[in-house]
Amino acid sequence: MIHTNEMMTFIQPHNERPAKVWSSGGRNYNDISRGIADSIEHAVLRLNPVPGELVLDLATGTGWTSRLVARRGAQVTGVDIATGLLEDAERQAAAEQLRIRYLQGDAEELSFEDASFDAIVSTYGVMFASRPEAAAKEMARVIRPGGRIALTTWTADGNVFKMFQVMKAYMPPPAAPAPPSPFEWGNTDRIRQLLGRDFELKFERAVSYYREPSADAAWETFSTSYGPTKTLAESLDPSRRQAFRADFVAFHAGFPTALGICVPREYWLTVGIRK
Repeated sequence: MIHTNEMMTFIQPHNERPAKVWSSGGRNYNDISRGIADSIEHAVLRLNPVPGELVLDLATGTGWTSRLVARRGAQVTGVDIATGLLEDAERQAAAEQLRIRYLQGDAEELSFEDASFDAIVSTYGVMFASRPEAAAKEMARVIRPGGRIALTTWTADGNVFKMFQVMKAYMPPPAAPAPPSPFEWGNTDRIRQLLGRDFELKFERAVSYYREPSADAAWETFSTSYGPTKTLAESLDPSRRQAFRADFVAFHAGFPTALGICVPREYWLTVGIRK
């Protein structure tokens, strides 16, 4: 059971729909985390949590990152807007006998006191916050002076961006004004704008490798596990859904190997020290 009584779980109105979209992946979302496991290991390595530290995993999803941190002995709190993902995070932590606190919460308005954490990690999570300035301000607020952050964010022109461009062709026009693109976080100048006032920042560019037995398997994974893809596919009439599937499969088929597909997905790892 998610510990909703431990903090206010108010989700701001503009984030209610995103919460439903991300929740829709449910326990299947763990298949998405499997596909980024190499970069999650990278983030935890550079964060270097130690036993007893208080660590926040922001936008924890089904908790893959939080479990890695907890195995190092840190006291972990995982927060996400999506209750459908948190329920499976709790199940998996219990199965491994890891003491991790999972809470529903809004990254743009966290209900923690100032300087509550020694470190914050977010693996492709905070980049999807609807209001990035608010999320950046909250990270700076809830971490203690000298505390550390480690964030992975997809590059502004890499293959995850290109995958989203395939999806975008089937999406309705965005509301006006259009929300900021999450891929703004894939530009280090923009990250400095958001976080540079409060953190001393360093960056490391790297590649995550997404492997599947086939391009069709990539469609099955994303259309059942990844909220944005699943929700979009379900919103389309049969002919448009078939066309979307064909384009999605064709994109992933562009990365063949002798064993299936392997998509190189570039990302930035940002490590910061709170000033």
